[in-house]
This record gives sequence, structure tokens and C-alpha cells, in this order.
Amino acid sequence: MKTLTKSMKPLSKSDYVIGLECPGHLWMKYHDKENIPPHPPGVLKRFEQGIIVGNLAKKLFSEGIDIPTEDFRKNLEKTKELLTKRITLFEAAIQVDNLYGRADVLQPVNKDQWDIIEVKSSTKVDKKEHYPDLAFQRYVYEKAGLKIRKCFLIHLNNQYICEKEMNVQQLFLTEDLSAEIEKIMVEVPENIEFLWKIINSPHFPNTIEKNHCRAPKTCLIKDRCWSFLPEHHIFHLYNGRKNRKMFDEGIHALTNVPDTALSNHQQVIQLQCQKSGEVYIDKIKITEFLATIQEPMCHLDFETCSFAVPQFERTRPYQRIAFQFSLHVVGKGTKKHFEYLHDGADDPRLQFLAALKKMLPAEGSIVVYSQGFESSVLRELARDFPEYTEWVAFVLKRMVDLRVPFSDFSYYNPKQKGSASIKKVLPTLTGKGYEEMAIADGDCASIAYVDMTFGKMSAAMKKKTREDLLKYCELDTEAMVRIVEKLRKIVL
Repeated sequence: MKTLTKSMKPLSKSDYVIGLECPGHLWMKYHDKENIPPHPPGVLKRFEQGIIVGNLAKKLFSEGIDIPTEDFRKNLEKTKELLTKRITLFEAAIQVDNLYGRADVLQPVNKDQWDIIEVKSSTKVDKKEHYPDLAFQRYVYEKAGLKIRKCFLIHLNNQYICEKEMNVQQLFLTEDLSAEIEKIMVEVPENIEFLWKIINSPHFPNTIEKNHCRAPKTCLIKDRCWSFLPEHHIFHLYNGRKNRKMFDEGIHALTNVPDTALSNHQQVIQLQCQKSGEVYIDKIKITEFLATIQEPMCHLDFETCSFAVPQFERTRPYQRIAFQFSLHVVGKGTKKHFEYLHDGADDPRLQFLAALKKMLPAEGSIVVYSQGFESSVLRELARDFPEYTEWVAFVLKRMVDLRVPFSDFSYYNPKQKGSASIKKVLPTLTGKGYEEMAIADGDCASIAYVDMTFGKMSAAMKKKTREDLLKYCELDTEAMVRIVEKLRKIVL
């Protein structure tokens, strides 16, 4: 493979941040870009939200000039021209020593200084991402001869409540990170040198050996870095705090974990099942759990979406907006299904609450999977619609979390790989899963609803998307019905 040189693609701020997080990802951007997997839908949607936030933040600088970014060379040339005019610039790009920086906002201060301002769609400062971003920008600008006074980060204010008119000044918070950035500036040239060594190497870097990747976490090139692990590996150990330490000691397979390293009863059960290949069942605990469920059993599941910039009155950035529920009511030999999916671009929450109150029986247990989600969504709804406070409190008292017998490993199948998620439990317990679904997880459901409601979609596609959303949410509660039925058969 041909070795790259510094005269080729410049190192950008995104490359710099990516390289510090994952050198292997950076290497692939230069050597094997076509084999980098695409971003998942949820990440792409966050990118879209980021663009919306960035454009809205420009309203904070009424005098700012937007420099087009479509043409790389023209962006550099226009920046050079406008820098002499000493005006606030959006997307001002500079290339020096094959380093490429482009700040969201470059603002003139005093006689000959500039402030760098980065805009992020997050609601707080992330040291691992935002500090290196700003430090690299400052390094490139200063290397090109600009005098940088301060570095600021603008991010969303998650306490801002939207009224009829959007208040951009209140939507954003500005933080002066100059002191923090100053402390890490000495690291920037060292990091750049390290990253160029990665880029110029003909070989994919062993990022695991160098401890750049601490665990097989979710990332685009996870399979490239961690494909050598056995199917049932050490990082599947439930709630394992010593997983990386054991990995570094050469323990890769779950079956090789010593008993002395186990720190909770779930791990003991997991290792026992992994070695025997058998399913663990504690009939007494399962029976006790099932006894807490009173008929009619109301199996309930919510779907929510969120917006970086509030879409509706009385909502905050990234507030969860409930738009759909599925309800299976089982009792006295009968099973009925109820559902709600909001139709329209208005705020769905009040109609969601009204439909739920109407369809939910006034007695019986309300069975959910991972109670924290549904209960917190209901509390938020009661906060914003206080007329439902008493009813929501009554609903919360009736909730039973179906995840409990799986999170405490009263039931455990080695196929779960240490997970108590319904996506793992359902197929191992019943043999049925989500594989055939057009919408197969909550992220995709949220994106589908937003695209269907606010995007450009044909009538036929909207109809299909609505059908797919209803099928997905229904399966979530149908799954709970099946799981309870299976547990009851197990303890007979």
C-alpha cells in the first residue's frame, strides 16, 4: 500500500478529534474510506439537528458574514479576503502546514485579536470532544498568524422552555473555555505528530494494544478492531468492572474468567450457564414476581421523539415527546389490543395523555419493560399538564417492571450474552424477535415518526410508515404478553 505524505489530504479538526478517539477510524479515512460502515440512522439524525442548531446560533451574531463551504478552495480564498475587513465570520477556513481549521464563528475583538466560537448541539461541555476541537482550531489559526484572545463554546440550554416565539438568546448558553484550552495547547503539536504517524503508516493501527480503545464499544469500525474476540467474550460479563483488566491479562473468552473475579450473583449465574450451556431458572423468585402482577394485566409501551430545538410550546431542548403507545390488556381468558399514534404536526402530548387515560383500565397491574423510561415520561407529562398529576400518580403505583426477573437473572439463557434487554430476552425465551420488522428499535421509530410528520414524504410512504410504526409498537407489548405466558409455563 502506498504511504501517504503530508502533501495529500490535510488534517482537519474532525480528523483530529476522530483520531484522538479512534486512530483506526482516522487511518481508514485516509486508506480505506470506502469500507467505513455508514453512520446509523440515529447519528445521521443528530447531524441534521446539529445543522439546525448551528444555523439558529448565527442569529446571535446579526453582523456575521456566512462564507459558503461547498467549494473548499473558494472557502479558503473568501476567508483570506474577509479577514482583512475585521468582521464576524461564519465558517472561516484556514489551511497551513497541511492542517485545516474552520471555526463556526470567528469574531474580531480589540484592535487585532479574534475570538474562536464553536457551536454544539449538546446541552453541556464534553471535555473529550469539545476541548480538543477548540484547541486544534486555535492552533491552526495561530499558526497562520492570527492572534487568538479567547475560545468559547455555545451550546443548548436544557432549562430553556420554549414559548410562542423562540428566544434565541435564552436557547443558548455561552461558556468561556479559554483557560481550559490554554492548559492543553502544549498537547496539540504532539497529538498532530502522532496522528500523522498513524496516517502515514501502511498498516492499520493496533489501537487496542495502545489502549486507545478501552472496550468494544459502539463505533463505526468496532468489527475491524475487535473481530478477533470469541462469540461469548469477556466484555459480555454482566456489570463487569474488571473486564478490561482481565482482557489485558489475556482472558478473552467468557469461559476462562476465574471464579475469583466474579463480583455479583448475576456474574456467577452467567458463568455457570456459559460453561454448562444450560438455562438458569429460579422458579421460586419467578413465582414471587408473577404474584405481583394483578389482572387485568395492562402491557404498556411508549414511543417518544425529541428535538434539539424545541418544536412545541412549553418544551425544552431534547425533551422526550410521547407520540405513540401500545396497550395489550389480558385477563379472564381475553386479550385486547389498544393503540394510539398521533396524526398531525401539532404537539401530540395532550392527546396522547387523553387517549391513554381513556383506554387504560382503572384496575390491574400496568406491565412495562424497563420501568424507568415509561415512569419518567409520565412524570414529565404530569409536570407539563398538571391536570393529570393525580391520575399519573395512580398509574405509577400500579406499574410492574417485567425486566426484573431478567436483570436479577432469575431467568438467564447464555444466548442473552449478559443482557436483560427485551431484544435479547424475547428471542431466547420465545424464539421470536424483531428481525423481520421494517422498524426494529426505538431510535428508528422516533426517526420514522419525525420524518413522516415533518419531512417531505409521499402520501403512500406516509401510509406505510404509519403502518410500520403501529406494527413495531404493538410487537413491544405483544412481546411482554408472550414473555409473561412463557414464565408462567416455566414455573408450573
